[in-house]
Amino acid sequence: MTNKKIPGSEAVILSLIEENVDIIFGYPGGAMIPIYDSLYDYNDKIKHILTRHEQGLVHAADGYARVTGKPGVCFATSGPGATNLITGIANAMLDSIPMVCFTGQVGSSLLGTDAFQESDLIGITMPITKWNFQITKPEEVPGAIAKAFHIAQTGRPGPVLIDITKDAQMGLLDWKYEKCTKIRSYVPETPVDIAKVNEAAKIIDNAKKPLLLLGQGVIIGGAEKELQTFIEKTGIPAAWTLLGLSALPTEHPLNVGMLGMHGNYGPNLLTNDADVIIAVGMRFDDRVTGKVSTYANNAKIIHLEIDPAEINKIIKTDVAILGNSKKSLQMLTEAVKQNTHKEWIEEFKKCDEIEYEKVIKKDIHPTKPGLTMGEVVRMASEKTNHEAILVSDVGQHQMINARYFKFKHSRSHVSSGGLGTMGFGLPASMGAQMGAPDRIVFSVSGDGGFQMTIQELGTIAQNKLPIKIIILNNNFLGMVRQWQQLFFDKRYSFTQLHHNPDFITIAKGYGIEGSKVDKRESLDAAMQKMIDHNGPYVLEVTIEKEDNVFPMVPAGASVSDVMLEP
Repeated sequence: MTNKKIPGSEAVILSLIEENVDIIFGYPGGAMIPIYDSLYDYNDKIKHILTRHEQGLVHAADGYARVTGKPGVCFATSGPGATNLITGIANAMLDSIPMVCFTGQVGSSLLGTDAFQESDLIGITMPITKWNFQITKPEEVPGAIAKAFHIAQTGRPGPVLIDITKDAQMGLLDWKYEKCTKIRSYVPETPVDIAKVNEAAKIIDNAKKPLLLLGQGVIIGGAEKELQTFIEKTGIPAAWTLLGLSALPTEHPLNVGMLGMHGNYGPNLLTNDADVIIAVGMRFDDRVTGKVSTYANNAKIIHLEIDPAEINKIIKTDVAILGNSKKSLQMLTEAVKQNTHKEWIEEFKKCDEIEYEKVIKKDIHPTKPGLTMGEVVRMASEKTNHEAILVSDVGQHQMINARYFKFKHSRSHVSSGGLGTMGFGLPASMGAQMGAPDRIVFSVSGDGGFQMTIQELGTIAQNKLPIKIIILNNNFLGMVRQWQQLFFDKRYSFTQLHHNPDFITIAKGYGIEGSKVDKRESLDAAMQKMIDHNGPYVLEVTIEKEDNVFPMVPAGASVSDVMLEP
């Protein structure tokens, strides 16, 4: 590209075009006006989505990144605009989501003076970004952006933040852009050690009761086919974490369900019977392990992981295979012997039968008059032939979604895992829909979380995003209420939402169609009407107030102490 002098603000936009960015989620403000002025001339090359709140735009960028695998990009102004991004950045950091966030900043001569709408974004975001940088000179723009995109999407992905002073946006530079492919001292991916692969293969070949735990690292690494090939060769049952959902088809015969506090009975109970645990792209989160001192004591642990910091952080590893899971799984598959574990898998099937009778049947085929979360979620999945993308908010319904929605394709489940951010669902569904415009996207929220970002109905309406929005309404903060019921003698302290609004009237105020269902005989037709509707639609479903989520591993308990009922 021929060198020419341009303002730093235009260099930002041209840099994004060079990085093949097609969508920006943003909200303008005083410290970002020069960048927005430059964007005005390039709106035929980059689409900008104006959200209704900065938290909405950062979650939207997150949802976009999860379904596409590309970095989500967002803009916010200085001061309160920038600090409103913090929750979303922390959410992305914990869930390893690639994002590049841009914030405006006061002029460099005003830094540190407590100027109007000044905040120390570099200091604030240092613990919750993979990398951050403050641009104070226009000539720093191209190099900083190239570096940001390289860091965000290589190795273990994560959010990066670039803070740009106003004078850097307005000053001139000689324009030239070179993509970043290498940074000194930054080693995003360790070469796979064949000796470790062979050591692991011997353990796997001698295992009688092996169990594979798959996390989001399988999806991030694009290792879905390699995972399936590995388990089919070895006959090893596989259980997924919350963020590992959709990496393997739900109906695959070796998929034994979800791990964790509200996961399936078999993979939780039998973890402590396994003699080998193969963890792929997961970090042994406390919601998976329960009481660490009693976790998988009979098993040798093989950990396939791209981030060395996760090795031995929580669970002691016998063999660690560092590197990208796509490469390490290929090598491990070549090294292991063909095998089957029919008797071991039968133990999971027996657990499934117990769980079905004690939990699942009541959730999806209830005999009580009130509607359950499970029957609503399963119906949505079945009516779309398990082809849809599910975007979940946080709470009881999040666990029910994970248990009863089924998946055929990878990158079909979007949920806040590590941070557990209420209000995530609705704005994340905007990014998911824009990242996968040809697929049906469900946004499922509780009445509490939905109200945290309800204003994004305006963004959905303005952009005519055909999201199918389901509100599961029990007039409670359901997950906290469940804990209060089970462990605090039903002392429902400030968890009842006594005065929820008329959600359908609010939706119609934004020009979005909707309906409310409180009877089982009306659910099927209402669900079909929502799916068939050409455009966004809100379906509010009244749920039993004490509709709880089981199985449940109580906090601090062993995974084998999983409860099937109160």
